[in-house]
Amino acid sequence: MPELDAKPAVAPVTQAWRKTEVARNPQRPHPVNFVDALFTDVSEVFGDRCFGDDPAILAAMARFDGDAVLVLCNRKGRTTRERMQFRFGSPEPEGYRKSLRAMKLAEKFGRPVFSFLDLAGAYPGLGAEERGQGEAIARNLIEMSQLRIPTLTTITGEGGSGGALALAVADRVLMLENAIYSVISPEGCASIMWKDASKRQQAAEALKYTAPNVAALGCVDDVIAEPADGAQADPVAAFDLIRESLRRHYLELKALPLDVLLEKRYQKFRGMAEACTVTSSR
Repeated sequence: MPELDAKPAVAPVTQAWRKTEVARNPQRPHPVNFVDALFTDVSEVFGDRCFGDDPAILAAMARFDGDAVLVLCNRKGRTTRERMQFRFGSPEPEGYRKSLRAMKLAEKFGRPVFSFLDLAGAYPGLGAEERGQGEAIARNLIEMSQLRIPTLTTITGEGGSGGALALAVADRVLMLENAIYSVISPEGCASIMWKDASKRQQAAEALKYTAPNVAALGCVDDVIAEPADGAQADPVAAFDLIRESLRRHYLELKALPLDVLLEKRYQKFRGMAEACTVTSSR
């Protein structure tokens, strides 16, 4: 007969879930911290020229290694007031339209685009849907894929669904070692697949959204190492590692003729994550 005080077995924490917890660590540097550390002469662009300004998105002209560039990122906020203001980092359609307006300005003046994302998804509120959230995301996907300038994206924490992809159709997509990048959150996946959000660890393993898995699928171009225990343990070292990686990829893109750059971008996304069937003869 089992003892009355026996505790139920606790499932071990999976590797994917450990990465998820690091990616979501509240002390982890936010995208705006990377912008502050890596860029100079930052001058913010406001408004979408359609409805208003979305403070959850930072769009700014800046300099990287002396070159004039455009930088984009989502703001998450540290205090309760900031988190409410920025909706925990989830943009509304005005944020995506502001980003697109800024990217078209950058294209006009030949400025490369750098984006940094820790974005679980676009804001799902009723007002956002009424003002065309889906159309704004779709428009960004189309336009960003055709920009006639080099584009680089870095996933710094959580990259989720079309909300993140709308700012990540880039020539080079980089991902921090402990970041995650997926079509859906593990909680959302578990709720759909098993009608039970508590099975999030099982979903995390199935989604294959950690950096090595995403790189193996060809959805990111480089995985950037982090200091031991994550970027939050040593932000300065993390900034240096990202700067080195960005500089290398940026110089490679700058050296490409425009027609080659565009063709490589097209082929990259055209063939992304293709399923390959291997037939063995017996």
